[in-house]
Amino acid sequence: MELNLSAVLDSWRFLLSGLGVTLLLAAGVTVLSLFSGTLLALGRLYGPRWLSAVIVFYIDSMRAIPVLVVLVWVYFALPIATGLNLPPFWSALLSLSAHLAAYVAEVVRAGIQSVRPGQVRAGMALGMTRAQILRKIVLPQAVVRMLPAFGSLLSLAVKDTAIATVIAVPELMRRADAVAGQTYAPVEVFTTVMILYFIVIFPLTRGIDMIYRRISFLGRS
Repeated sequence: MELNLSAVLDSWRFLLSGLGVTLLLAAGVTVLSLFSGTLLALGRLYGPRWLSAVIVFYIDSMRAIPVLVVLVWVYFALPIATGLNLPPFWSALLSLSAHLAAYVAEVVRAGIQSVRPGQVRAGMALGMTRAQILRKIVLPQAVVRMLPAFGSLLSLAVKDTAIATVIAVPELMRRADAVAGQTYAPVEVFTTVMILYFIVIFPLTRGIDMIYRRISFLGRS
């Protein structure tokens, strides 16, 4: 088999623009899911019982439904149910963030609960409020312990953007599929896509792992 690298070389600007959309979508998903997932975890741990029950149902539901189903529902069914029509990019951002937030919430909850209760009681004995204990004692240790899991979630946020191709978001996979269809060079094009994803994700996960190894002692108690 002869490799047709011209298919990639002639379309590199088109592919890189798709990579830019992928990175933009992944960044948005990461920020939104971290913010909303942290709120969900705090609401589950410190909120009233009814709120905790609602959050547990949401988390379990999102983890039980494939992300592709959530994406398709937000894009096709949500406009029918609510009359709210979202462009493909925003539909992908909303659905991927809502799905990943459930996993972030569980990571944050586990990190917070991993801090020994004795430290919380010590903070209360010193007259600290619950908010002060959370901010000054619990979270500094919990965030360090959560770093490895956050690295995995970050890579998942980047990889899940490829699913957005089904609703015509012009991200990397969507553009690669268009190039492969026009040039009849799927091996070369999709191999290039694999390499691009690797170039993006591998340094992220390795970088977070290196940071964790350097500061892991801060999470010990």
